[in-house]
Amino acid sequence: MDLSSLASIDAAAAKILPNLSRLDILLCNAGVMDTPAGTSNDGYEIQFATNHLGHALLIKHLLPVLEKTARVTGDARVVSLTSQGFMLAPRGGISFDELRTTQDYWLFGGWQRYGQSKLANILYASELAKRYPALSTTAVHPGVIITDLVNELKFLSRWIVKVTTYGTDITPEQGCLNSVWACTAPRKDLQSGQWYEPVGELGKHNKYSSDADLAARLWDWTQEQLKAHENTS
Repeated sequence: MDLSSLASIDAAAAKILPNLSRLDILLCNAGVMDTPAGTSNDGYEIQFATNHLGHALLIKHLLPVLEKTARVTGDARVVSLTSQGFMLAPRGGISFDELRTTQDYWLFGGWQRYGQSKLANILYASELAKRYPALSTTAVHPGVIITDLVNELKFLSRWIVKVTTYGTDITPEQGCLNSVWACTAPRKDLQSGQWYEPVGELGKHNKYSSDADLAARLWDWTQEQLKAHENTS
């Protein structure tokens, strides 16, 4: 499944759903970071398409079975990977009018686009929790993990990551811990709709990540983009 392609997600859901009667955990952890300016096959800025919109469509397809599971077991979870990099989002948080462009900003454009997509993960989780209270919905920052997500960046971006996170980078095994916690901790220990830093610590917000109106606008925009992609169940 290509998370940047809505058609690919539709096809995967059509294949999976007929044989899926229960789903306790959906961990949305695919992602790209600081990519060159570009758009997806569907015409959306590529980082937003991959990190937010693709996951939103996958969640949409799987919501019926998640809700069914929650009714039977008392809990089903949606966990989305975000990043402290959400603070790099452009002015306004999400540039809705530019999401169907490359958003080729001249100054740190790749990082601004990345921050925008990671902000969307936080906002969407908060709105999903409001609209589907039977589910446990969180967003998690895994920490700075030195994987190919970093190693394949251009030299300047790779240097910025290493300098700004010197001494705090962690192994992939350590980087799994916050996700595992969000997936398995007792429900009473979670605040649905919140985002968490490693491990299990409530994350710090800025004015955009705590903006309920922005979250609602993102929800409405996302549903409008996905209205042609009905659930295949």
